[in-house]
Amino acid sequence: MRLFLFDVDGTLLTARGAGRVALGRALERTWGIAGPIDRYDFRGKTDPRIVVDLMREAGVPGPLVAARLRACLEVYVQELEALIGNGYPVRLMPGVAELVQALAERRDALVGLLTGNIEAGARVKLGPTGLWPLFRLGAYGSDDPDRNRLPAIACARARALLGHDVPFDRVTIIGDTPLDVACARGCGATAVAVATGFHPIDDLAACQPDLLFADFSDVAATVDALLGHDAA
Repeated sequence: MRLFLFDVDGTLLTARGAGRVALGRALERTWGIAGPIDRYDFRGKTDPRIVVDLMREAGVPGPLVAARLRACLEVYVQELEALIGNGYPVRLMPGVAELVQALAERRDALVGLLTGNIEAGARVKLGPTGLWPLFRLGAYGSDDPDRNRLPAIACARARALLGHDVPFDRVTIIGDTPLDVACARGCGATAVAVATGFHPIDDLAACQPDLLFADFSDVAATVDALLGHDAA
């Protein structure tokens, strides 16, 4: 059994800035300030880390941030639901729907998520795509603000689902940022990078992922590469 873990933003889809707008509104409602959100680099970060970073830079005391973090993220999900429901279009990246479906149909593959999104936020973003039911497990920013701890959480959930361990060398982590590659490297998983986010393909190549794609538009070739690397 191979475990394939997909990032969400920039890898599976784009919510066209809805997440940043929703979080800015939530920060304003919670602490009265959004901090330097317009220049903050969201790429590859977990939602809790983003909130903490922004509020630290805005001068909000750490204990106050910690005390109201959960409330802020709840407001964020409400704002995200409103934005996406009111016409912020969620767009899947090329080939993603077919790729996820093809892997989900295989008896030797388990498809899940590994994302900095909190679980509720990931569900809202993926809801309009129809793909949410295909992800049988997930590890989220709401589980741990440190992305590098999420693979172990995903593997524990895979073990609970399957009844046996899935070692890290049977895990493939798929993302669009150098932090996704580093996450895979940190646990010994296969690192797959795709240049559908905001990192150019040359930047991703410099991280030396095991597999690198411009996008997943050639679904058959992508599946063959993913499974072929496993066989190798």
